Amino acid sequence: MFPGLSQRPWQVFCRVYLHHRSPLSQRPPWVARPCYGWQNGGIHSLWLSLPDYRVASLTLGHVQYYSTSGSSKDGPPSPPGPDSPPTAEKVLAGAAQPSSDPTAFSHSGAPLRLTKAETIQVKVRAVLKKRDYGSKYTQNNFITAVRAMNEFCLKPSDLEQLRKIRRRSPHDDTEAFTVFLRSDVEAKALDVWGSPEALDRERKLRKEVEREYEENIFRNQQLLKEYKDFWGNTKPRSGKRATFSQGPGKVVMVAICINGLNFIFKLLAWVYTGSASMFSEAIHSLADTCNQALLALGISQSVRNPDAVHPYGFSNMRYIASLISGVGIFMMGAGLSWYHGIMGLLHPQQIESLLWAYCILAGSLVSEGATLLVAINEIKKSAQQHEISFYEYVMQSRDPSTNVVLLEDAAAVLGVIMAASCMGLTSLTGNPYYDSLGSLGVGTLLGAVSAFLIYTNTEALLGRSIQAEHVQKLTEFLENDPAVRAIHDVKATDMGLSKVRFKAEVDFDGRVVTRSYLEKQDIEQILTEIQQVKTAEELESFMLKHGENIIDTLGAEVDRLEKELKQRNPEVRHVDLEIL
Repeated sequence: MFPGLSQRPWQVFCRVYLHHRSPLSQRPPWVARPCYGWQNGGIHSLWLSLPDYRVASLTLGHVQYYSTSGSSKDGPPSPPGPDSPPTAEKVLAGAAQPSSDPTAFSHSGAPLRLTKAETIQVKVRAVLKKRDYGSKYTQNNFITAVRAMNEFCLKPSDLEQLRKIRRRSPHDDTEAFTVFLRSDVEAKALDVWGSPEALDRERKLRKEVEREYEENIFRNQQLLKEYKDFWGNTKPRSGKRATFSQGPGKVVMVAICINGLNFIFKLLAWVYTGSASMFSEAIHSLADTCNQALLALGISQSVRNPDAVHPYGFSNMRYIASLISGVGIFMMGAGLSWYHGIMGLLHPQQIESLLWAYCILAGSLVSEGATLLVAINEIKKSAQQHEISFYEYVMQSRDPSTNVVLLEDAAAVLGVIMAASCMGLTSLTGNPYYDSLGSLGVGTLLGAVSAFLIYTNTEALLGRSIQAEHVQKLTEFLENDPAVRAIHDVKATDMGLSKVRFKAEVDFDGRVVTRSYLEKQDIEQILTEIQQVKTAEELESFMLKHGENIIDTLGAEVDRLEKELKQRNPEVRHVDLEIL
């Protein structure tokens, strides 16, 4: 009658209280009392349902039902004693045989004799036993062929005999790839090498060979560089040329040429006149030339491809170069200008004819102004592409290299005007203090420019967020998808060079994901599989199979959202959607 009770040991502790002292017409037709127990660590429920139409009263009964095996453990059953609790057979026998005995069970364990009209119903809720995986469990981990050969010192021929599993690829350019079970790879490695100690020795030996190989590559690269320097490198460098022939690279190269010429002419004018303001202008042009050469180096490094050490690339090199440039302007430009101005105030000297100085300043004003116009036009063009204003583009430091050129040339134009004005006052009054004040003014101007560059580039390197409107646009795209219930903890940071990294916690709708999985399956076959499930083991196998497939479908939904997000927003290069 109850196969589950006789096949598996289980334990139940229950107390049944049956009071039937009310008249027959006032009593309900059924009296049900729940009992609770457990089996192999899982909670079970047992219900006793009795039809209540007997005239005789039932006194308080006490039932303690322990185990079909006679003990609380899964060992052999012990023989029942006179005071031992009733077993399942007694309970069921008492429920099947009629009797006029008014008691359900006596305290000595005698079974209760129920009438034929009375029945007993038992409902057991089975719970799967919890499996203890321990602190480290890698038996079900997947491993690629490359890792299997590198970490376990195997050859491709060794992997041909192992089980191959096709899994969803994490890369956009491939849909699926082949993996192996880690347990199979570990067993194969032990079979090939004999013991874990031998495998460790082989790993150390291969690491030494790999280190020597890398050293040889470095030496060969040095020899190849010397060979190219000797015979000439005929390989076209179209990438570098394209970098410096348009955009910020073009602006920086023009600024380097013009500022270099200005430094030479200003230095000659200072030697001829001895003007403190002209010295400050010469130092200013030298600082601009050095800083813009540093910017050119940052631009060339920023276009390098990502590698294993720098997986997100080198785009921040522009910000780093601009930050160092700002520090250089402060130290070299502002510092020397202040020093020369203070020394001019402490030890004033008469200035010679300033005619050549005025001519050089006029030429410097024209050249610096031309470079400033080139930088302004480039920023206007980039601001229009990003659909923001000129002021916002500069303040947000979208293109640090062009910003540095813009601010340096603007400071150069203002510095030339300031130096010419102070030198003119010195010529009219004969007082050299005006010239020294001009040097201090140029130094203060350079200090303000350097402080702005240091601040904006530091903010960019710390991971500045993109505009709130853009973040809202990305969030709305995800929330409009039927598989997404909510978006939390959104972070969108500017990585430089108009590259955005987007991260969000996504609450997926499990019903939509499951329906997406079922739409690709044969429903009739799934129904047939469900009908064939008879035991707990078959149910576990069925649920594990389809549960793993649903998890894969969820991963595919994440990949789909990331791909669509990148396609609709080209500036978003790295997307990290975490399942909530």
